[in-house]
Amino acid sequence: MRKHLLFLAAITVAQPAWSISVDEAIAHYNPQGTLALNPKHGDELWHQKNIGEDGKERDCMACHGKDLTKPGKHVKTGKVIDPLAPSANKERLTDLEKIEKWFTRNCKWTYGRECTDQEKVDLLKYLSAL
Repeated sequence: MRKHLLFLAAITVAQPAWSISVDEAIAHYNPQGTLALNPKHGDELWHQKNIGEDGKERDCMACHGKDLTKPGKHVKTGKVIDPLAPSANKERLTDLEKIEKWFTRNCKWTYGRECTDQEKVDLLKYLSAL
């Protein structure tokens, strides 16, 4: 009985209740299922160069780096950013609250605006394949 309880406790710790799949995150932004998923568009968005409020060019790779299986570094704070690729970091793209927080913050900083739901699903589809 004790072994059984320890096993259940380990599963509970390993899989938090708030953990979701990328497909569930995509469904959150595409509840009707009417948006076409386009990872190529997500790739284009990821590499898109934009001019920030400071007049400097920026893109997603400015902080996350070119290899998303490796850590990045925030250009303003110098803080290390854990790998974004789910293949290298199993915790990535599993918390809807964090996904929304970072879409809100990073879209505004990188693109100068909020991302559309179409852009979010395309970015999620692109990132989930890495």
